[in-house]
Amino acid sequence: MGKNLVGNHIRKLRFNHDEMTQQQLADKVGVTRQTIVALEKGKYSPSLELAFRIARAFHLPLEEVFFYQDNTKP
Repeated sequence: MGKNLVGNHIRKLRFNHDEMTQQQLADKVGVTRQTIVALEKGKYSPSLELAFRIARAFHLPLEEVFFYQDNTKP
């Protein structure tokens, strides 16, 4: 059985928002920079609450920041 992952566009969005740093985003949403690093690397799936806070920081709907990757093979 494969992994089901939540992917994101955080890195790209940061650069499109005046090259926002990981620390600036972390401060905006109330987490550590290390959490943002882990999210960008796909090593961590955020809580629903954090996902909404990140989407709100970019003024975007959740679906434009996060996506579900179904990597299961039949």
